[in-house]
Amino acid sequence: MDTLLLILICGGGYLVAYHTYGRFLAKKIFKLDKDVTVPSVAFQDGIDFVPTRKGIIFGHHYTSIAGTGPIVGPAIGIIWGWLPAILWLFLGAIFMGAVHDFGAMVVSLRNDGKSISEVAAKYINMRVRLIFFCVVFLALLIVIAIFGVVIAAVFTRFPTAVVPVWLQIPIAIGLGFAVYKKTANVTISTIVAVIAMYLCIAIGSRFPVTLGPIAGIPATGIWVIILLIYAWIASTMPVTVLLQPRDYINAWQLFIAMGLLMAGAVVAAFSGNLPLVAPAINTNLPSDVPPIWPFLFVVIACGAISGFHSLVASGTSSKQVAKETDSLFVGYGSMLLEGFLAVLVLVCVGAGIGMALQISDDTTLTGLDAWQYQYRAWMGSQGLTSKIAPVVIGAANMMETIGIPKSVGITLMGVFIASFAGTTLDTSTRIQRYVVSELATDFKIPFLGNRWVATSFAVLTAAGLAFATGADGTGAMKLWPLFGSANQLLASLALLVITLYLRKKGGLKYLFTAIPCLIMLVITSWAMVRNEMDYISQENWLLVIIGAGISVLALWMIVEAVIVFGSKKATENSH
Repeated sequence: MDTLLLILICGGGYLVAYHTYGRFLAKKIFKLDKDVTVPSVAFQDGIDFVPTRKGIIFGHHYTSIAGTGPIVGPAIGIIWGWLPAILWLFLGAIFMGAVHDFGAMVVSLRNDGKSISEVAAKYINMRVRLIFFCVVFLALLIVIAIFGVVIAAVFTRFPTAVVPVWLQIPIAIGLGFAVYKKTANVTISTIVAVIAMYLCIAIGSRFPVTLGPIAGIPATGIWVIILLIYAWIASTMPVTVLLQPRDYINAWQLFIAMGLLMAGAVVAAFSGNLPLVAPAINTNLPSDVPPIWPFLFVVIACGAISGFHSLVASGTSSKQVAKETDSLFVGYGSMLLEGFLAVLVLVCVGAGIGMALQISDDTTLTGLDAWQYQYRAWMGSQGLTSKIAPVVIGAANMMETIGIPKSVGITLMGVFIASFAGTTLDTSTRIQRYVVSELATDFKIPFLGNRWVATSFAVLTAAGLAFATGADGTGAMKLWPLFGSANQLLASLALLVITLYLRKKGGLKYLFTAIPCLIMLVITSWAMVRNEMDYISQENWLLVIIGAGISVLALWMIVEAVIVFGSKKATENSH
């Protein structure tokens, strides 16, 4: 299939889905009301609860949920072929992922901006609340520790990205100050901030920063420490100071990057230089590749459906949405745009990499040879650099067709990946602070509920995990194999809570979330059982114990939910 046609079909399909299925859900299923008082207004405090313009909160939400997920997932998952990957990205995003994100946001908006964990107690019972909190805390613990390593790895691999990423902070603070304190024009302020951001990229390309060991701590460990300190500071500040404006300008960075990739795809396609060299269905898989069922649906999470999104939708974003009707654009729309980003990434690794893959000083592969060389082994078991390399190379090849030097394209992608990982780190730490505070309230430990104490607990536990295996800060990698299935399990449980919410409304509305919930429960449970068998055969008892624990907690929650679902209480009308 023509690569450009594939991009246009997917992009057009997402637009149609937003204006049809998305609007149907908003009007008929969730019945959004623009006049109802939302949490950002009812509990406005200038720190976490802040009514925000739709475009700005869209930027925050989108960059927070995207992270590196829609980049790494498709880059790995294409090994089974571009066709199953694209079908999952397209259909999954429309009928599962966007419904999941949108539903989690609406349910939180109608429950005082509380997290999906907290809401679970209302629609199931108090026991489930603690179960959900345990799963969420573990997932966020891994995310915070891992994303410190992700950014450290990007800084090490792309030293030209260091200066631009850090200079985004004062630019974002300046943007927030101009808009919120000086009531400056948002459009003009945005243009100035984006221009400044790209000037910083030019500066970074001339002044790469490389760290060496300090006091026996490797560069990755140093970066993890610095990043966790930054996360503590960023997560205790009012959202309007740094979180919102940084995510907002990062969203514009993404829009520009996507525009450049689209332009490159158009030019390359019309010159006949962008065929899909990846097989539609790969029948010549390396021996170490796991079966497509169920692992495609776990490997490709962000871009199709991801449980982490429910934490953002019900964590930070629901506290900033200014009108209930904005949640369609923010919740449903941002997930579709993330799906489209994942499609572009798939094109980078399925077609762009075939334009040129340099494997040595005097050898450059093209076409199917380039793709087969890159995917000669299972990347899921390799390091981060090997996972993002085909995306960066393919994107740089495509940008080169519109006159952007490959070295500049590589820098742009390095900054892009590190920036997105940074926004996820910020948001995850803030959400973990909410989780700790809510738990502190439940267990009547007021000291732990303090904003600074709760954030310190979130950061220190992540640091403990990061440095559990040594000074390089990569300790969370020990638990990373669990994250894929745990993340999709979290999506299943969030859909379960949304289903019970709709069940209380009466009628058959709940089927729009119940069906995706059942599909994800089956797929995720299947993947977790397969993983447990692998961990046992490898005698990796740490993963066996934690994986089994997560599975038992999830099963317990499902049983409790099924009991509630079948009871008379489940059909009582509840706002």
